[in-house]
Amino acid sequence: MRDGILLLAAATIIVSGLAAAEEAKLEVVKQIDGSVAAPVDPDKYQIGPEDLLFIRVWREPDFTLPVAVRPDGKITMPLIGEVRAAGQSPLQLTGSLKQLLTQYLNNPDVSVFVTEVRSKKFYIDGEMNRPGSFALVTPTSVLEALSRGGGFREFANTKRIRVLRRSEVLYFNYKDVTKGKHLEQNIAVENGDHIIVP
Repeated sequence: MRDGILLLAAATIIVSGLAAAEEAKLEVVKQIDGSVAAPVDPDKYQIGPEDLLFIRVWREPDFTLPVAVRPDGKITMPLIGEVRAAGQSPLQLTGSLKQLLTQYLNNPDVSVFVTEVRSKKFYIDGEMNRPGSFALVTPTSVLEALSRGGGFREFANTKRIRVLRRSEVLYFNYKDVTKGKHLEQNIAVENGDHIIVP
């Protein structure tokens, strides 16, 4: 009788310890999911090379991991190997991974999060306080993009700002746009655009 009680007590401790460990893992996943997911539309954003992703497979710690999209557009997952990620939305990649994991898991619950956008950038050059490259996470106008440059330097020519887009040169007059004139100049920034402030 006494041995049975001790055995039951030991089993209870082991089960509660395992449950606590599982809860701790889930808490880490919740923190990752909640705090570092980039503000992208999971249905529309197209994953690209160098983006950082977090893949969560519910109750499967071996398949729950951060991954970087390689320059060839693929990621590597345990058991299933290489999977093309570039060109897919997070929801599309979720579907692909779920289908591939069904060979190894019973009805896997998969989620894909973009934790850092590195494949889509624009550049601000010239007479700005903080020139450089900036992630293009959400739709951004030229005016919004310029606000990331930390303000104009003293002798910046804000009437002749150029946007270099592939073989095209587009002009942007900051003074006009901020006065509500010629708002058609305030175009959406595209991946690879160089905004030059002379």
